[in-house]
Amino acid sequence: MSIESSFLRIFFTLRHLRAEQFIYRLYYRLGRRVVRRRALRALGTFQPRRWSASWSAPTVSLRTHFAPGVFSFLGERGEVRSVEDWNARTKTKLWLYNLHYFDDLNARGADERAELHTWLIGRWIKDNPPMTGNGWEPYPLALRIVNLVKWFARTDSVEQEWIASLARQAQALYVQEERHLLANHLFVDGKALVFAGAFLGGEPGRRWLQRGLNILDEEMPEQFLPDGGNFELSPMYHASLLWDVCDLIRLAQIADLEELTLRVTGWKQILTRGLDWLQAMCHPDGEISFFNDAAFGIAPTLTELIGYAESIGCPQTKSPERTMVVRHLAETGYAVLDWEEGTRAILDVAEVGPTYQPGHAHADTLSYEWSLFGQRVVVNSGTSQYGEDAERQRQRGTLAHNTVTVDGENSSEVWAGFRVARRAHPFDLEISKGEKGNRVSCSHDGYRRLPGAPIHKRTWEAGPGFFRVSDRIDGRFTSAISRVHLHPDVQLTTDSSLLLPGGRCVRFAVNGGTYEVRASVWHPGFGQSVSNACIEISLSTAESVIEFNWD
Repeated sequence: MSIESSFLRIFFTLRHLRAEQFIYRLYYRLGRRVVRRRALRALGTFQPRRWSASWSAPTVSLRTHFAPGVFSFLGERGEVRSVEDWNARTKTKLWLYNLHYFDDLNARGADERAELHTWLIGRWIKDNPPMTGNGWEPYPLALRIVNLVKWFARTDSVEQEWIASLARQAQALYVQEERHLLANHLFVDGKALVFAGAFLGGEPGRRWLQRGLNILDEEMPEQFLPDGGNFELSPMYHASLLWDVCDLIRLAQIADLEELTLRVTGWKQILTRGLDWLQAMCHPDGEISFFNDAAFGIAPTLTELIGYAESIGCPQTKSPERTMVVRHLAETGYAVLDWEEGTRAILDVAEVGPTYQPGHAHADTLSYEWSLFGQRVVVNSGTSQYGEDAERQRQRGTLAHNTVTVDGENSSEVWAGFRVARRAHPFDLEISKGEKGNRVSCSHDGYRRLPGAPIHKRTWEAGPGFFRVSDRIDGRFTSAISRVHLHPDVQLTTDSSLLLPGGRCVRFAVNGGTYEVRASVWHPGFGQSVSNACIEISLSTAESVIEFNWD
């Protein structure tokens, strides 16, 4: 890449950031001594507050700690045998973050592993002095603080050393809130400070509680849009944040603090709308769709979230069976087509978002996923890793999604693992409804930066026994390829048919282009790669159509 191109990429990335992101990034880089001094200030001793009940909530995460120092995260085993292992160079940053989260304290069967968890807490305190290593970075601090508070709040005997460590961790988070990143990172910072302040009390606890509530009061309406969806536009992160909202409501119910009780009604409204959005963004199998960073096994499922919501007095209205319905989630920018039993198409007509923090965004504008007879048929490729390598870039790129690549470029300039420069903007969205079918069409300008300024327009049409996807490229281009990634359980036959599990057959035909079947990879979870097939359609003219038909 030329110096000019690199400059433009950086310019178009930075131009969207907020002033506070620049200010706080400079502060944390240049003011490390100040941050450290504030984190290590004297705190005195703490006595936990009296709650009306011990912590209790559904447990959904799987066990990750199997013996003293033996862990498994993201499908990879590891051991802690020395101080250095907490920050081992042989492990990825994400694996080490998971090591410091302490999720096992509240995983399934956690109460049967009290002795193991006692070892973990004591060993961590011994090996991780304040403000040293991955464990003292704000994001793992925030998740670990919440896990510790939950565990302490249902444990009969909590050692004073543990309480002192929890207080030190809360103070370290208090002086490192992630305003240089914002989005979900700042949200979980706020939640953690609320948990710490609600549990420990005292003057420092009062400060933590108030700071945490201020963050949540600011971020709740910012991050949860009027249609219910989270503004990062990832069903996975949306589900995780809804669990956080459930936790806050549960905390308010047992901590007996007026500051929390006053907010419960608003939190329940956000939870109700958020669950409705998630229901729309899940397939008939009940699992999330793969738009932007998304994978199974990271966030709670829709069923688990509904169960938690009901346990805290926020029951959900069961969605009726709907046929021949199109729903537009206007603020987040998705459209959902429902027709026939177990048949749903989820369409991405969304902006890249949020504008100032698109770290989990993919170049997937005008992509879609489709289920038929309850079986996923067309799937985006998912997410198996973070980082900044070529594979991370490929998974974020347009070719890993069910949309059109023009001249080999991404529709939005994703780069450096979590950055986006120039972005595709959808426009001219049209939704029409009819008794015999529904139609959604939209264009985007992501390729306008290329010679010839091409515009991609896509139309989806759904009706009894058919699903049609039409593409048109307006403007000059050299090549355009539309990709249709198939679920691994869907088999391609030699007569242009798709064989679904259970024997159902779907015929497809391509007009306005030639297609080839290529090997691809689907990533249903972190650390997972499953072989699948991809139908690649090379547009021979400016227009192309693929139509699926079934009896």
